[in-house]
Amino acid sequence: MDVPLVEALRGGAVESRHLGRAVVVDEQGRVLFAAGDVEAPVFTRSTIKALLALPLVETGAADRLGLTAPELALACASHGGEPVHVETAGAMLGRAGQDAGCLECGAHWPTSRHGQEALIRAGGSPSALHNNCSGKHAGFVCLGRDAGLDLAGYVRPEHPVMRQVLGAVADMTGVRLDRCPAAIDGCGIPTHAIPLRALARGFARFGSGAGLHPDRAASARRLRDAVAAHPALVAGPGRYDTVLMQALGRTAFVKMGAEGVHVAALPEQGLGIAVKCADGAARAAEVAMAALLSRHLPPSLAAAPELSARCRPMLRNWAGTLVGELRTAFP
Repeated sequence: MDVPLVEALRGGAVESRHLGRAVVVDEQGRVLFAAGDVEAPVFTRSTIKALLALPLVETGAADRLGLTAPELALACASHGGEPVHVETAGAMLGRAGQDAGCLECGAHWPTSRHGQEALIRAGGSPSALHNNCSGKHAGFVCLGRDAGLDLAGYVRPEHPVMRQVLGAVADMTGVRLDRCPAAIDGCGIPTHAIPLRALARGFARFGSGAGLHPDRAASARRLRDAVAAHPALVAGPGRYDTVLMQALGRTAFVKMGAEGVHVAALPEQGLGIAVKCADGAARAAEVAMAALLSRHLPPSLAAAPELSARCRPMLRNWAGTLVGELRTAFP
């Protein structure tokens, strides 16, 4: 069952409500906060990119290919297709002796305005490198090439690369993916619908390393450090995940997914957070996530302007006049 998560106010009156679910758990999956049915399945979409990147590090492929911290951050990214994102993805492929022609994620225009303008000025056209998932796919290519695999069809569930990375997701969340609803994500790889609580638990473990093999715990820490050092590569300037991780540093890992799903890991608290907005609205998922981060971070971090402003964002019209606000609707 979905419950009211976020309300939009205009002139002090509630104009609309976003329904959804939210949960905060520890590494054992014990629930500290829940709104709605947190055992109901939700497609994970791009929230799990950091979990998919674990085999790239723990197999030693990243070290053998000489992947840098910015490149590991991009493997966890839903980027805006800005020049730095495109160049970094291309560099990852180059380390594996490949180019954009091997990517199976498809091409689209950069999602960031700056990226679009840069591409237009250069007289170029979109390639797979501009796809917001190109870093993740470049990571798959690096993993496959390091193992000497044929890369053709690496997005298919039966391919050894996909079996390996999805196996990491299953291990981290404690879910049998072969028993979950399965579909195809926007970039072509499989996506599964798992309980929201299990998704949050996966990120509680990703953040703290509790219960993980030492190699996997070290790999998770390395990915978190890469993201914390290069948050602009995970999304882009001014975007939600980047802004919050720039403000919070290593104390929080935050990752959005399509259709109003959002996750976070709080390493020091050993907590994972997952939010799903029923109507797919990113604005509602962002407000709910900010509120839950604010509740579970130390007061000094909860008071960060970048976070507090997103707990109750103001709504303005085209003339800049304040007309309303968004606020959480759960207790």
